[in-house]
Amino acid sequence: MGKTIAEKILGKHAGKNTAAGEIVMADVDFIMSVDGNRPLSIQVFREMGGKNLFDPKKFALVIDHAPSSPTATVANTLKLVRQFAREQGCILYEAGEGSCHQLLPERGHVLPGDLVIGTDSHTCTYGALNVFSTGVGVSDAAAAMISGKLWFKVPETIRFVLKGRLPAGVYAKDLILHLIGSVTADGATYKAAEYVGEAISALSMDGRLTISNMAVEMGAKAGLMEADGKTLAWLKGRAARPFEPVVSDPDARFADVLEYDVSKLTPQVALPHRVDNVVPVEEALGRPIQQANIVACTNSRLEDLEIAASILAGRRVHPGVRLYVVPASRPVQMEALRRGILQTLLEAGGILGVPGCGACSGGSHFGVAADGDHVITTANRNFRGRVANPEAFITLASPATVAASALEGKIADCRKYVR
Repeated sequence: MGKTIAEKILGKHAGKNTAAGEIVMADVDFIMSVDGNRPLSIQVFREMGGKNLFDPKKFALVIDHAPSSPTATVANTLKLVRQFAREQGCILYEAGEGSCHQLLPERGHVLPGDLVIGTDSHTCTYGALNVFSTGVGVSDAAAAMISGKLWFKVPETIRFVLKGRLPAGVYAKDLILHLIGSVTADGATYKAAEYVGEAISALSMDGRLTISNMAVEMGAKAGLMEADGKTLAWLKGRAARPFEPVVSDPDARFADVLEYDVSKLTPQVALPHRVDNVVPVEEALGRPIQQANIVACTNSRLEDLEIAASILAGRRVHPGVRLYVVPASRPVQMEALRRGILQTLLEAGGILGVPGCGACSGGSHFGVAADGDHVITTANRNFRGRVANPEAFITLASPATVAASALEGKIADCRKYVR
């Protein structure tokens, strides 16, 4: 019987032939931990008796959830992070460098065939690069920081075969929202999601990262893609070590194979307060908004900012709307500055935040919504309290839909603005 991508990667790192359902102890290629965890993984590392990291070059600390130190308590937490990085000689991405899920792929830390863990649930993002990556708790992370190993239950895989090409005005975010609405928020619990087909091949790497980022929103442990020519071209100049891409065998056994024709898909939105409360934008048109966010590890990459800017160019956001923009990383911010994208967004009325997780998790205290405010955002979750206020309402959408809605002061169809 053939193997899936998930079975192959976990089997290789466990040093044995594996199949879905087995529990294995596997070597990890890279570990990432963020400042947003309580307790911090480095504190649990100490509690476990950890003295030294198994390999400082394979561990990164990222200050991205609260890069502006909104309180003295947060500032002291970040002081602990910096002290640990100096003591251990590990990788530290300082405040303002960007979101962990942009930085790790961008800086070449995660490569095809790797096994990666991180203390953030959206670590599954790297699956777009043919990586088995998954979020873990701080205790599991701390154990791996000491040993370089972690246990995994090899997941079954749901294969999504995505046929056709997305129409104009429809983007990767619309596609993944449609899939989540279809299978529901727990439809892939403890399974790997594998995305293949013409629709995936046609996407840019920025678009693919969006798809894999939200695999966890359907309950999946990982959101996997094959490494094709686009992947290899994107990695050129980034990869500093050899890597070996992995594909599922023709006779691999999948838990399910789901086929979709995306050629007639329309823009999608996820209405409050569930990610799988997804409807075509036509069913939500006209709902008033007070805030629009182009943010998060889901949709604040260069392509996303460019899409939003193309709609906002020469226009001003509605006077009743606040538009928050947070670039995914410093390099994204600098390139957007060089191309004039940031100028366009600012001239339209955008409020620029520090690269990182601002206006997404709420922990940064940037873009906190007021009671009763309706927020449309490119983020990945719309649970109550996600923007630091459980009395606010959050709708998820693509950068294009967010930009169009910011202009009109209500949920709008971006297709009327797409050139």
